[in-house]
Amino acid sequence: MKFIQRLGYYLGGLSIGLIILAFFLNGKDVSCDYGPEARVLKNINSKQIIFNHAFVKDTAAIKHILSSGDVNFSKSEPRKTPCGIYMIEGEYNDYIVELTVENCDSIATIINFKEIP
Repeated sequence: MKFIQRLGYYLGGLSIGLIILAFFLNGKDVSCDYGPEARVLKNINSKQIIFNHAFVKDTAAIKHILSSGDVNFSKSEPRKTPCGIYMIEGEYNDYIVELTVENCDSIATIINFKEIP
């Protein structure tokens, strides 16, 4: 069997497999959160989030940072007992926003909110 024939069979099988996967995964809420940052953000967003009264006016910024921010692990204390503390940084409306989140088993509490121009 020549190389061109083998390549044709390979590409044919690959395309059929991709079509089958697209059919089965269509409409499903599938995510690939394998990195440490993505897992921490997904874990925090899956819990009830408690805001301090001082931060109520900036809930849109907090939700944006919790969905698309970056976890700064050098400033975080993930192994602190009973709840880990994470520093999440991101950009919102031309400001750098830093959130400090206490991540417990069933709730996540926003401890600190800081905007840096």
